[in-house]
Amino acid sequence: MELGNDTQISEFLLLGFSEEPELQPLIFGLFLSMYLITVFGNLLIILAISSDSHLHTPMYFFLANLSFVDFCFTSTTVPKMLLNIQTQSKVITYAGCISQMYFFILCAELDDLILSAMAYDRFVAICHPLQYTIIMSPQLCGLLVLVSWIISVLNSLLQTLMVLPLSFCTGMEIPHFFCELNQVLRLACSETFLNDTVMYFATVLLGGAPLAGILYSYSKIVSSIRGISSAQGKYKAFSTCASHLSVVSLFCCTGLGVYLSSVATQSSHSSTTASVMYTVVTPMLNPFIYSLRNRDIKRALKRIVGIPVM
Repeated sequence: MELGNDTQISEFLLLGFSEEPELQPLIFGLFLSMYLITVFGNLLIILAISSDSHLHTPMYFFLANLSFVDFCFTSTTVPKMLLNIQTQSKVITYAGCISQMYFFILCAELDDLILSAMAYDRFVAICHPLQYTIIMSPQLCGLLVLVSWIISVLNSLLQTLMVLPLSFCTGMEIPHFFCELNQVLRLACSETFLNDTVMYFATVLLGGAPLAGILYSYSKIVSSIRGISSAQGKYKAFSTCASHLSVVSLFCCTGLGVYLSSVATQSSHSSTTASVMYTVVTPMLNPFIYSLRNRDIKRALKRIVGIPVM
């Protein structure tokens, strides 16, 4: 990695959301609040599931993994942004940028794959209820999570390592609040065709395949629900999927919006806004989405905080 005449790159500048000093305290307070809510909410979900034996089922096993990934996802980007605002610095080291990029890609892909595993779990529960305990065995659940980790690690490692040979000979300013792969590639003065090809191919394959699996699962779920005679049965079946469907819509729509906007336009403002939705807002909302409509989670949370459970 060289800049100009053998000058070693040591840092990048994260421009964030605004350079106006009067807005920095507001941005700091807003993102600190969202980060604390995200950390507290997701860790509470993990604690509730691990401490209640009634929640040791495939659905809650995947939910605990999703909460852990969401906690890591937000922790990859927000603390560094808060530190830069507090210290009035925009600097991130080269090693820090590469590391942030690696963990960001890893967590984003993990989120996508775990959501698809959760969709498969709901498909089996509604379409094959009598075989549910046999199909969704602990071994299969563990295997699905393990494969998700392996795919995510390999994809993240590949895309990050491909950045290392690039040379940068322009301003090192990243118009974002974290080191996003697409934004870093735009700063390179060497050829990035292979990087771009791999990035968009991985986005289509590793993002599109889980999304296709989710859509297929829900098409079968809808067909099964339509076959239920009673309205109460239909509502009960659909209510088990409502939380997952809400999270999928939030994450996938905003995530796809980032990459589609990056292809269609060079404007970074819309990309940054959409990135906030699926890197900060969605992980913050997940605990609320899954707990407010779920009696089992609410009962477990009451036990943790010492509220008598009726």
